[in-house]
Amino acid sequence: MKQEFFNLEVKTSGQKLYEFTDQTINWIKKNNFNNGIVNLSIQHTSASLIVQENADPDVQTDLINYFDKLAPMDNKLYIHTTEGKDDMPAHIKSALTNNQISLSVRNAELLLGTWQGLYLFEHRISAQNRIIIHHFIGD
Repeated sequence: MKQEFFNLEVKTSGQKLYEFTDQTINWIKKNNFNNGIVNLSIQHTSASLIVQENADPDVQTDLINYFDKLAPMDNKLYIHTTEGKDDMPAHIKSALTNNQISLSVRNAELLLGTWQGLYLFEHRISAQNRIIIHHFIGD
């Protein structure tokens, strides 16, 4: 049994989905992980992690549009507006998605579906530096 940690830095340039599937798979292969669990977490309250389709980019556009309608950038709707018009909407979007995801690794393969990818979902409209913590437990 072993444990390993890895911090993946993702530089974002505004509100969209940033795929990091390949970086996670490469980390698993580089460390010769065989069977276990990878827990991914993001320590931010204005971005989140999701597993989503990675074949058709229209899915990403529709997700962003849906969440923008669900939590509009209108300061008249919120009390917490300290950091601008995207402040409270970013927190709402983060609360409705995930700040961590656990996935299985079997026979050195990350168990994702054919059309699934790992994404950082940036909810801010300005550039950010985000850290995704990877924690593997297994053999």
